[in-house]
Amino acid sequence: MYDIKEILKSRIMIIDGAMGTMIQRHKLEELDYRGDRFKDWHKDVKGNNDLLSITQPEIITGIHKQYLEAGADIIETNTFSSTIIAQADYDMQSLAYELNVESANCARKAADEFTALDPNKPRFVAGAIGPLNKTLSLSPDVNNPGFRAVTFDEVVDAYTEQIRGLVDGGVDILLVETIFDTLNAKAAIYAIKEFFRKSKKTELPIMISGTITDASGRTLSGQTLEAFYVSVIHANPLSIGLNCALGASEMRPHIEELSAIAKCFTSAYPNAGLPNAFGEYDEQPHETAHIIEEWAKQGFVNIVGGCCGTTPDHIKHIAEEVKKFTPRVLPTIEDTLK
Repeated sequence: MYDIKEILKSRIMIIDGAMGTMIQRHKLEELDYRGDRFKDWHKDVKGNNDLLSITQPEIITGIHKQYLEAGADIIETNTFSSTIIAQADYDMQSLAYELNVESANCARKAADEFTALDPNKPRFVAGAIGPLNKTLSLSPDVNNPGFRAVTFDEVVDAYTEQIRGLVDGGVDILLVETIFDTLNAKAAIYAIKEFFRKSKKTELPIMISGTITDASGRTLSGQTLEAFYVSVIHANPLSIGLNCALGASEMRPHIEELSAIAKCFTSAYPNAGLPNAFGEYDEQPHETAHIIEEWAKQGFVNIVGGCCGTTPDHIKHIAEEVKKFTPRVLPTIEDTLK
C-alpha cells in the first residue's frame, strides 16, 4: 500500500487537468451522450458529462490515460455533478450511485495500469465531489434573502450517496473541490465523517479545494481565504488548496497566503488563464507552467495541476517545471506557536 503522505514529503505531486475541456474535443452530440441505454430518455442529456462514464466509458478512461501519460500522479473521477441534487436537471437522480461507481472504475482502471508499468510512481484516484448547483448560504431569490433552495440535511444525503459510490468504486482520496460556499463543503465533510463512522471502513484522506471568485480574495459566500481555511481545517485534511475561477497569475497571492497559514499540505490547480470573450482559454501550456514553477521555487505548494482550459500538454509542462524543486515543508509545532 502506498503512503501518499510520505510521497508528498519527498516531492511535489501532480494532479490532472480539466475533464470538460478534453470531453469537448470529442465534439459529442445528443446521441453520443445517450448511448443505447438511454436512447429513449425523456429529456435531453447532452452536457451531462458525468453520464459518459456509463455510456462512453472508453472516452473517459482514455482521457485519464492521457493525463497519466503527461505525468499526473492523481487523477480525478468524472463525478463533478454526480449527486441526486445535480442530476435532477436531467431527471437522473436514481443514477447518482451508479455514476460514481462507474466513474471510479474508469479512473481506477487507468491508474492501476500506469502503476503496474512503474510501481515506483504510484498513481492515485481522487473521488471528485463538486460544489452542487444549489447553495446553502445564499438565496436564489433576490426578493427573499432568507429563502434556501435546499436544506443542510438534503445536501448531506446527496453527498453521502456520492461518497458511498466513490468508495465502492475504489477511490484512494475524496476531493471536495471548487468550493464557493463553505457551508456546502461542511456538509460534504460531515457526510464523509459520518459515512466512515457508520460503515466502519477505513477513512480515506480528504483533499479540500476552495475557489476565490474574484479580485476581492473571497469565496462567493463572502469568506476570506483565512476564514475559509479556519472553517474546514477541523476535518484534518490531507491538503487544502484552491482551484478554478482564476488563472495562475491571479491565484498567486492567494496561494502564497495559504502556504503561510496551512498546517497541512497545500494544493493549487488554476485555470489556463482567464476566459476570453468567447469563454475559451488561451493561456499556453508553457505560460501556465512558468507561473507554477515560480510557486514551486518559492516553496508554496505540495500538489499542483490544472483546472478549466488545461490539457495534458499543460500538465506535462507543469510536471517538467516543478520536478526541479522540493515540496513545501509543513510547519512544525514551534512554527505554529510563533
